[in-house]
Amino acid sequence: MSSRNKLDPHVGDYKEWLKALKAKVRRVQLKAAVSVNQELLRFYWELGAEIVERQKSAAWGSGFIKQLSKDLRAEFPEMKGFSFSNIKYMRQWFLFYSERLPKSQQPAGQIVNCSAPQWGQQAVAKITQIPWWHNVVIITKCQSREEALFYVQSTIEYGWSRSVLTHQIESGLWQREGKTLNNFTEALSPPQSDLAAQTLKDPYVFDFLTLTKDHNERELEAGLVEHLTHFLLELGAGFAYIGRRVPLQVGDRDFFLDLLFYHTRLHCYVVIELKTVDFEPEHAGKLNFYIKAVDEQLRSKGDQATIGILLCKNRNKTVVEYALSDIHKPIGVSEYQLTKALPEKLKSSLPSIEELEAELGLGGDDDE
Repeated sequence: MSSRNKLDPHVGDYKEWLKALKAKVRRVQLKAAVSVNQELLRFYWELGAEIVERQKSAAWGSGFIKQLSKDLRAEFPEMKGFSFSNIKYMRQWFLFYSERLPKSQQPAGQIVNCSAPQWGQQAVAKITQIPWWHNVVIITKCQSREEALFYVQSTIEYGWSRSVLTHQIESGLWQREGKTLNNFTEALSPPQSDLAAQTLKDPYVFDFLTLTKDHNERELEAGLVEHLTHFLLELGAGFAYIGRRVPLQVGDRDFFLDLLFYHTRLHCYVVIELKTVDFEPEHAGKLNFYIKAVDEQLRSKGDQATIGILLCKNRNKTVVEYALSDIHKPIGVSEYQLTKALPEKLKSSLPSIEELEAELGLGGDDDE
């Protein structure tokens, strides 16, 4: 082992720093009785920053973290946060955000002190509002500071558990949110159109479904309703389920909405139509008809304009834009995926593309 990775625990500056650090931990323990998470995380942040700063010196190489862990655990045996791996996470947490600052904000050739004004006290305050292990999940799974802060804010806003947070990151929510093709700008007022666009995503991932062979739209509906908790999680916050195959009478004919929701943030009904085939222009016309019927028969005073979401196997951007260009009801069109990418070793046991297309193409349309 190189001398850089060794540290004599009796070195003067290390002993003095350790003594001050122990006193700091005691102060943190007292404050933690009032605000456990934030005070502890601020301490973790500062410790990560101090470790990075001190490792700039050749005498304080990577090996000293093991010594530090040993000393802190001996002094504070009741605290579980000073394991070797956890202290490494503190260092990684600090570096994750400091090294991902926009280059225009980074002093050349320096590691940025993220507690400094150029990074922003608001951002530091934000990441210390969520539990420590949520932060660890975010820095180990996200590729950029922008993506990480998206999940931090979403965790604060929606109160995600760590398992839900992990699922949202692994399903690529940040890359999918707000990506649906829609006509909201033309069909809704500016505040509502912006919120509606942010609410939808593309594609939707229904990897929790196991569908029968030769499934059609009705089986897809049944699967989504059977797994309603997972479906609502994928739809996002604010969707309240009303029903499946909701009947509406227009003239002397009966029509059935695939799925009907009410969105508590948008304050409007949301009609979801499912298609196990590629998008066709007539799908938009039919959904436009359903939205009109909901507006006339279900919408009450105080409700905003009903929104339609068409989920299909595939869609061509240009075809969708043409189809929506002269439709005045707000419609979003997104693809859906039933499974995520699988390892090569599993692909041999799956149906071929041709077989899947044959199965997915058998969906009927039985509105009447």
